[in-house]
Amino acid sequence: MALFITDTCINCGACEPECPNQAIYEPGAEWTMAEGTNLSGSVTLQNGNEVDADEMQEPLSDEFYFIVTDKCTECKGFHDEEQCVAFCPVPDCIITHPEHEESEDVLLERQSFLHG
Repeated sequence: MALFITDTCINCGACEPECPNQAIYEPGAEWTMAEGTNLSGSVTLQNGNEVDADEMQEPLSDEFYFIVTDKCTECKGFHDEEQCVAFCPVPDCIITHPEHEESEDVLLERQSFLHG
């Protein structure tokens, strides 16, 4: 299950530096799959999409911090709990993404893909 930052986010930024995958970005920030990972060049993501890991992508939100689903592993392979949730001062601000529920095996495969 990838995580999702809701509109209750106060844009404090406490979550961003805690993410081992660099999957969290500030409002309006462009991002790449390569940032915070070992990916480079053309890669095929778990969902079958082929992307250039180094290509800048459009922000997913201009209003509050956001999590790139294809980079989120819920900290599996790094920590026992989701670090963004642990450091967020707003209760229930970061939740399981309702459209991206994934098993622990899938999350561990993603962690290996991103950092292997």
